[in-house]
Amino acid sequence: MVNILYCGNDGVFDGMLTCSLSILKRTASDEPFTFYIFTMDVSHIKENYRPVTDAQVAFFEKVIKTYNPDNRAIKVDVTPFYEAEFAACPNENAYCSPYTLIRLFADKVDMPDKLLYLDIDILFNRDIHLLYDLDVSEVEYAAARDHYGKYLVSPNYVNAGVILFNMKRARETKLFEKARNLIKTKKLPFADQSALIRSTTKKKMLPQRFNDQKFLHKHTVVRHFSKRLFWLPYPHTDNIKQWHVSRVHKVFRYYVFDDVLYDYIYLKRVFENEEETRHG
Repeated sequence: MVNILYCGNDGVFDGMLTCSLSILKRTASDEPFTFYIFTMDVSHIKENYRPVTDAQVAFFEKVIKTYNPDNRAIKVDVTPFYEAEFAACPNENAYCSPYTLIRLFADKVDMPDKLLYLDIDILFNRDIHLLYDLDVSEVEYAAARDHYGKYLVSPNYVNAGVILFNMKRARETKLFEKARNLIKTKKLPFADQSALIRSTTKKKMLPQRFNDQKFLHKHTVVRHFSKRLFWLPYPHTDNIKQWHVSRVHKVFRYYVFDDVLYDYIYLKRVFENEEETRHG
């Protein structure tokens, strides 16, 4: 069983769908997948901070089961954990959203001993087992360097968008508990990422190809569509996601993911039609 964790509100549906399609299309093994989806309702903070819907999860599960009937999608409402631990904390208005914090509840849910956390702005270019099968038995997690942080912060500053957790070890060292305590008491520059890094006892550094935030090579396993710096036609940042299909073509000139993205476009239209019919 391959165990994957996504986190977010109902706006992560496009990312869940595209990322998962890339995993399922690039993976040769018949081993089933379990996709855990942590979500919550904190619409009192901002109107669009609403949980992933049951309809989204049901459609998502229907899609992944076409690849293997044993694939599963499990939605976990972590609203009670958030309200008990992070409500009105110094990092509630984090650099992205409160949803960046909720993976820190992984030890409070009955999760498997090996767990791959993924941001939703990710596509797999190669078989997931190249990453998932790595040995993390002696560490809390494995992660790759942050493309900019390795220059601006420290050489081994990791990007937390792709983390292969050894949950058994992380529970023993209280990794998540320590990180939550930091979130509750200190304003941190990158919230959950900073808290995880500061709470780490032992990690494994992975090559950049397991979380490539800027380039796509033949050996790239994970292409992370995070915000990046562009030099032309003038220095600026842009946040092109994989579901911005025309921009992926125009700006990055990536066509290797077209099998994933064209399936996504079709499936998204099917879902929207179903929702329109359901709601009259």
